[in-house]
Amino acid sequence: MAALATLKLLRDQLMANAIEVGGHLMAGLKVLMERHPLIGDVRGRGLMVGVEFVRDRVTKERATTECDAVVNAAFKRGLLILGAGKNAIRFCPPLVLTRAQAEAAIAIFDESLSEVARQ
Repeated sequence: MAALATLKLLRDQLMANAIEVGGHLMAGLKVLMERHPLIGDVRGRGLMVGVEFVRDRVTKERATTECDAVVNAAFKRGLLILGAGKNAIRFCPPLVLTRAQAEAAIAIFDESLSEVARQ
């Protein structure tokens, strides 16, 4: 019975939320890509979104130390993001993430990118 209730919740609410809020998160991160040359790509589906860091968008040189610095700067501000390979991070929030929470994550990520760019 509990398994059926969980599947119904996923189907009726959480998947739609992941699509809507995930799209909002991805759009916000793409706006940050326009402002921060360190971001080489933003990609994903639903609430699973990856951001790739590069030193140069043409050569695609990996920005590994900068990636680690952004992860640490975000963590200090209360945003937990996961490393995904040598030069990418992954946003992997719960399916119940709200638009307001996504906005907060984007703002913290923006601040973290700005801090690393100043170093």
